[in-house]
Amino acid sequence: MEHGNYILEVCTDSLESAVAAQKGGADRLELCGHLVIGGVTPEEELFLQVRRACQIPIRVLIRPRFGDFCYTEPEFERMLDQVSRFQKLGADAVVCGCLLPDGNLDRERMKLLLDRAGHMEMTLHRAFDVCQDAERTLEEAISLGIGTILTSGQADSALNGAELLRSLNQKSRGRIALMAGAGVKPSNLRQLYEKTGLQFYHMSAKCTKESQMKFRRQGIPMGLPGISEYEIWRTDEEQVREAVEILADLP
Repeated sequence: MEHGNYILEVCTDSLESAVAAQKGGADRLELCGHLVIGGVTPEEELFLQVRRACQIPIRVLIRPRFGDFCYTEPEFERMLDQVSRFQKLGADAVVCGCLLPDGNLDRERMKLLLDRAGHMEMTLHRAFDVCQDAERTLEEAISLGIGTILTSGQADSALNGAELLRSLNQKSRGRIALMAGAGVKPSNLRQLYEKTGLQFYHMSAKCTKESQMKFRRQGIPMGLPGISEYEIWRTDEEQVREAVEILADLP
């Protein structure tokens, strides 16, 4: 459901998290794979599980790998194929971003992705936050017909980027939805609204759960250094519910 004039999107990378987000009252999901590395394109099987279990809209991240947003031709071809596949599977929107080596938006590739998306809306994700010129990219996204920009205001958190978020919101004049993301949580939602005036918010509502493993061999990392193999990231239903209540109370 929508909370007055506000939208809460929750990013998830598991069925368990998606169900928790819906139970907490999220308006929609951004479905990803591997949020621990910032998110990549989810498996189609995961999407189908979530689609069967959840009635709220699902936006699918299209990101072929961790790292920057300047893609090789094979990577981009895979992105196009993924957009087609998720459209056929019933996704409501896709979340994409391609940049040129000079830091400007790759308008040609974004147009190809939009054409492939067809009736699905598109979010320009946080590639926006590492582009060279935020105002120029805002206008380019609008001219392309992109529906939403997910952004921290080119800062390490939306709260620290609040000044740019407010400026972009004023310059957009309602022509595109600006959605605050990065470090968004119930404890700062009201402050974010007061500083930016935004109506769209994106959060993971992350909590850490202990692994069910009793036997734990130490000193053998399987992935990124410094991340325990025996911690599982999940969406916290109660954090989502608290955020929903705060949004419902905003003017």
